[in-house]
Amino acid sequence: MKNRCNALSVAPDITLYHTGPALDHGPLPALFYFAISGPDSLCLDPFNQPVQFLQGEMVRIFSMTLPGHENDLPAKDAMKIWADDMQNGQNRIAEFLDQVQEAVDFAIKEQFADSSKMSTAGLSRGAMIAAHLAARDSRFRNLACFAPLTQLRYIREFREIQHNPIANSLDLFHLADALGDRHIKLFIGNEDTRVGTKECFDFAMELVARKKTRTAQVDLQIYPSVGQMGHGTPPEIFKQGVSWILSHLKT
Repeated sequence: MKNRCNALSVAPDITLYHTGPALDHGPLPALFYFAISGPDSLCLDPFNQPVQFLQGEMVRIFSMTLPGHENDLPAKDAMKIWADDMQNGQNRIAEFLDQVQEAVDFAIKEQFADSSKMSTAGLSRGAMIAAHLAARDSRFRNLACFAPLTQLRYIREFREIQHNPIANSLDLFHLADALGDRHIKLFIGNEDTRVGTKECFDFAMELVARKKTRTAQVDLQIYPSVGQMGHGTPPEIFKQGVSWILSHLKT
């Protein structure tokens, strides 16, 4: 099912997609959510399940098109594109994160997002992006990761370049210290062989070890795996994640 989403031109090469309350309502709590392309992250079921569960809330949801998903490229090929780029010495993820940061600053400057009430979330590879965004920008106090990709070398597209320095620099374990004062919720299937259940568990334990304040929360929820390679995320898990996000955006 497709829902309506809108596009904002941040710069000639940066488009920020959004849905939710009209922009003329002024700054509102905001969720920056990443899954695949910007429009499909917000408007295509099942990738936009968090958006569906946020319907009726005074929360704006923003997204951008992940590398490897431009120009209607097949989503199944995106990780091979990432691997090929990194093998050739190109870090498109770092470049993309710079663009995301510019888009976030734009949304705040234009009074579309309330900088004191921002969360970020992502699905699979989008969760990797969301985690890096939160680590870069301390205004994101809350991070929700659905079936997160925590180590690129774990997935099959990167098996032949396991020692690639660019790929390994993006492992979420490197972010644990920067995220030590945040509220973090992780969801993973108990037999996710696509991104690795144990890898997600190990990341959660690293976050716990690096907690900087008593108020920081790290919560890992493991549920019975569904879907191909156990990598699916059921609607009830998305719903729980959205409830968690709302509980922080409304405080």
